[in-house]
Amino acid sequence: MSYVRYCPTFVPRTPHRAFRTGPPARPSVVLAALVFGAVVTCGRPALAQTVDPEMYVADAPVQAVLPLGNAVYIAGSFTQVGPATGCWVPLDATTGLPTAVNWDGLPVGPYPRVAGVVNAAVPDGLGGWYIGGSFTSVGGVARANIAHIRADNSVDTWGPNPNNSVNCLAMNGSSLVVGGVFSTIGGQPRSGIAAVDRTTGLATAWNPNANGRVGAIALNGSTVYAGGLFTAIGGQTRRFLAALDAGTGSATAWDPNPGSEVNAIAIDGPTIYVAGSFTTVGGQARHRIAALDVATGSPTAWDPNANNSVNTLAVRGTQIYAGGLFTMIGGSLRNRVAAIDLATGGPLAWNPDASSGVSVVATDGIKVYVGGAFTTIGGQTRNHLAAFDATSGALTAWNPNVNSTVAALAVSPTTIYAGGSFTSVGAQARNGLAALHAGTGEVLAWNPNATSAVNALAGSGATIYAGGAFTSVGGAIRNYIAALDTSGAVLPWNPGADLTVNTMVLDGSTLYVGGLFTNAGGQPRSKLAALDLVTGGATAWDPGANGTVVTLAASGSVLYVGGSFTAVGGQTRNSIAAVEIATGNVTAWTANANSSVNALAVNGATVYAGGNFTTVGGQARSRIAALDAETGAVKTWNPGAGSTVNALVLDGNVLFAGGAFASMGGQPRANLAAIDATTGTVSEWHPSANASVAALAASGPLLYAVGSFTAMSGLPQQGIARINNNQTVAVLPGARDSGLRLSAPSPNPTSRGATVLLDLPRPTAVTAMVRDIQGRAVQRLTTGTVFPAGRHSIHWDGRGSNGAETPAGVYFLQVDAGRQTMQRRIVIVR
Repeated sequence: MSYVRYCPTFVPRTPHRAFRTGPPARPSVVLAALVFGAVVTCGRPALAQTVDPEMYVADAPVQAVLPLGNAVYIAGSFTQVGPATGCWVPLDATTGLPTAVNWDGLPVGPYPRVAGVVNAAVPDGLGGWYIGGSFTSVGGVARANIAHIRADNSVDTWGPNPNNSVNCLAMNGSSLVVGGVFSTIGGQPRSGIAAVDRTTGLATAWNPNANGRVGAIALNGSTVYAGGLFTAIGGQTRRFLAALDAGTGSATAWDPNPGSEVNAIAIDGPTIYVAGSFTTVGGQARHRIAALDVATGSPTAWDPNANNSVNTLAVRGTQIYAGGLFTMIGGSLRNRVAAIDLATGGPLAWNPDASSGVSVVATDGIKVYVGGAFTTIGGQTRNHLAAFDATSGALTAWNPNVNSTVAALAVSPTTIYAGGSFTSVGAQARNGLAALHAGTGEVLAWNPNATSAVNALAGSGATIYAGGAFTSVGGAIRNYIAALDTSGAVLPWNPGADLTVNTMVLDGSTLYVGGLFTNAGGQPRSKLAALDLVTGGATAWDPGANGTVVTLAASGSVLYVGGSFTAVGGQTRNSIAAVEIATGNVTAWTANANSSVNALAVNGATVYAGGNFTTVGGQARSRIAALDAETGAVKTWNPGAGSTVNALVLDGNVLFAGGAFASMGGQPRANLAAIDATTGTVSEWHPSANASVAALAASGPLLYAVGSFTAMSGLPQQGIARINNNQTVAVLPGARDSGLRLSAPSPNPTSRGATVLLDLPRPTAVTAMVRDIQGRAVQRLTTGTVFPAGRHSIHWDGRGSNGAETPAGVYFLQVDAGRQTMQRRIVIVR
């Protein structure tokens, strides 16, 4: 039975531990700098398509996408595919998996996914977090570079909105001290460093005004220590390191004067440890790491002497952990991470040997956690994050497998918080080719393993064709082109090419390919070839282009060709041409673009073209145009893109366009737009990718977009996004955080239904409905009922409106509350 229930009581707060940054106490929880980000659209009521947050992501650009059967095949230059976690993730201290348990070990709602980079984090003392970095949204809510995440994992309305990245954070009573490269924050001009009110988010009067980047902050009583790349701060000349009065912001007389940038500061009783890229401090030689007297600023005799920059420090007991780019400490080999004796300055025996830079080290005295850019450490594969036994120094089995750099860590007994520039935790190795489940979005076992980038895909039945820059796939030699079955096995079909394949299209028993090659299928073929699907040999079809072929589109008896050429089949054709499929002869069809054509789509009597051109057929057309399929004449259809168009796909009377543009049809559109194929009118649809889109594919009510982006519609989706075109989200004018929240379904997957929790900030009319993956209504749970403010439980029993159990598959529970629409995916298993 499905139902909606009001939950009048709220989970009471439990006491939270206090956190201090100054000596002499060393906290039982450990912090180090972090990174993260995302995008949301605000303004007048607008339509935005729902992006599936469960779709797995890649760790590098995706160039092609092919929905086929029960799978979605992707190709590109990636090496891993995994769940879309964003760059700020709580990890279980035992399993290393993302967890819904907070700092105090209490179960909470799903963590808000951050799209961007997180450089720093500090606990709020109530179980929540302040995070800073270079991001634009948190949990789908617009937040610029700094945010407050509450103890229940909801995003606070608090938002100081710095205009550039945040590098470091420190709590100081009712204010938060922020360092970075911003010039405004909290509604005031503040250069590099500021204090913001923790209640209002407004900048306080405290204003040291650094003339360069602030990268490290530490508090000690009434003094704020700041390090970075500045030469003046607090009204005084201070090179790279200063002590500031916590009340006035003025620089104190303390002035160690390091010779170059300071990256890290750690305080231990009467001593301040600093690290960076300097080679002198206080007039004495100190290479990249030094100990300073807290009273005088003079360097002590302690001198570990690193041979390259040090990025992070963590004091524990009688030792200090250091990480960076160095390979020697105190004359001993220590690759990028070391433990140093606080008494002697000599390296201890612990020697993890990281393969690349270390950005952060944190320890709770039981484990030592190391994050950075490395892929091996302690003699084992560990991608960017690892844990060591603090006593024995041995590498533990804990292995979250993060897909990019970890820059910040915070450690509690149950949960390890990690931040950085990563987009996935728990990813699986997939080189250039991968298959995702068409329902759940999860990565499948299909794993052909290409040796280099894959640029193009085509498929039919149980065969997938791939083209690119590779020379082997699945351990078999396949030069630039291969055929694979749905198990991932390489098929015997082996035409071979001598250079990169960029594009391919199937037509009957022939695969047409375009690229940079001069030989294909065993024959000389200049940038264009037709390959027999049985033998792999090149057919007699041989138009030949004198420059790169980027895109192909077949329609009836004609193959349309786009690229950067000036001739095809010996005839002048600038960047676009039409070739007879039967003969290979170039038709009289002539459009002539003044720059490259990157994308083509054909709809009956119209050929749509996108690229870098500004004129086509003698008419001004900014990167997108419609051409008569018979004559090549330019049609009046003219939306105009602000910059490059890379991809086009037709879905009914809608033409979806992707590329590197910021506007379409005079409207702001970030790299993705929907255009009426008849009128050229740009629709309200605006998913907003934060970087270029390379390819598009429509599949029923779903649109797949792939490219170089790392966020879509404010959600961290790197390389690929799946957009449900049947569902819309109304974005309220000036909205930042309405307080309306919908939890993840539980249980999920499920065989007997699932429940979500809906929090309403005010009485609101609510409609709840379950839809299948095709967008069809399955069961209506409530229609327009006004619910009071508070928490409500919405349960779906896994049945349709006829009372029968729904088949196994993916369903979407859609909740319309006032003018906002939210969706949650539910997987039914039988």
